[in-house]
Amino acid sequence: MSLSIGAHVDQADPVAQAQARQAPLVQFFLGDPQGYKGPEIRFPGGAVALREAAAAAGVDLYVHAPYIINVATTNNRIRIPSRKLLQQHMDAAAEIGAKGLVVHGGHVNKSDDPQVGFDNWRKAVEATDLKIPLLIENTAGGDNAMARRLDRIAGVWDAISAASGSEQVGFCLDTCHAWAGGIELGDAVARVRSITGRLDLVHANDSRDSFDSGADRHANFGAGNLPPDEFAAIVREAGAPVICETPGGPEEHLADFAWLRERV
Repeated sequence: MSLSIGAHVDQADPVAQAQARQAPLVQFFLGDPQGYKGPEIRFPGGAVALREAAAAAGVDLYVHAPYIINVATTNNRIRIPSRKLLQQHMDAAAEIGAKGLVVHGGHVNKSDDPQVGFDNWRKAVEATDLKIPLLIENTAGGDNAMARRLDRIAGVWDAISAASGSEQVGFCLDTCHAWAGGIELGDAVARVRSITGRLDLVHANDSRDSFDSGADRHANFGAGNLPPDEFAAIVREAGAPVICETPGGPEEHLADFAWLRERV
């Protein structure tokens, strides 16, 4: 298979970052990943210039929404600003011509019924104008997470499949998060597909920690605990574009790309 692989990069000039990695796609944040301030386009010339530069270079753009977004929570002071922030990032990502907006599944509180979190996801999908695909990403930690374990992902999918706009909701499978979150890698792709019907993007990351540790700490390929054959098999079976979110710059990422290409 020809592997379409890129990396998470700094947002100031993602096109130059893609070219430095000879990559056909890149992912980046628009603004502060830990803040509610709303998206910023730091590319000179703004959104239109970035869209045109990416199109001219043949580079696909993916945007990662801020980590703090949690549309599942029962806490109004977090859920309501989260929905607003999700829409703002959706609008900005669409404006630059991004292929998808990646967002974490979020979580509910310990005493909450997970069903409420699932339904809050449905409401968020209905309330958001999904101009481009919204890609829900599995997460590594937390017993009350919406997208750590497969049964919870299934709960989210059952709920949102009833929402208008659900055809614009896809899935991003993170290999480090799956491993650290306790999802067996061997049949992960088949099981995710059986739940979601699709797999739109792979976040390829090795893991510094052990299986089901709940720790979200990425490592460069071959430097972590993922069994190399199972890691490569996920990418092969997914057949989706790949973003690596590993430490380092172009040199380290090119080495990661080469490691994976050799095995896929």
